[in-house]
Amino acid sequence: MKCATHPEVETNLRCGKCGKPICPKCLVQTLVGARCPDCAKLYKLPIYRVSTKYYLIAIGTGFGMAMACGVVWGLIESLVPFFYLSLLLAPGIGYAIGEVINLSVNRKRSTGLAVIAGIAVVISYLVSLLFNILFHWGLSFGLFNIILALVALALGIFVAVTRLR
Repeated sequence: MKCATHPEVETNLRCGKCGKPICPKCLVQTLVGARCPDCAKLYKLPIYRVSTKYYLIAIGTGFGMAMACGVVWGLIESLVPFFYLSLLLAPGIGYAIGEVINLSVNRKRSTGLAVIAGIAVVISYLVSLLFNILFHWGLSFGLFNIILALVALALGIFVAVTRLR
């Protein structure tokens, strides 16, 4: 007997549903036995099937949240001049952005949604910097401040990404 998909391979296996001859390359092991790829019909879980519509919703939501959170972030940093405040604010902003995007796309999960959330956190941080430059008297660009800002930004991105991955 020859495999239906690979005619050069001899086999004694048959699909448990349709009876078509299958080789070990074609075999899909399911809970009810060996099946051919057509009968197995492997699909992603619905939570991982993200359409273009959901990506567009996530982009819009992420951009809106980035703007709002960036203004809040900049306002809090300008009103409360605590040195390590960014290390506390960034994960909170990341959580808020990730959770709102998660809710807006009906709790779907994908790498693309996680990337959108990470980019939204970066935009939020840039908006907070712009807010501080415009309404505060500038920024201090010491090496320690830059490293602290990058660590805070990395924490925010990590939290946002883990909400959607």
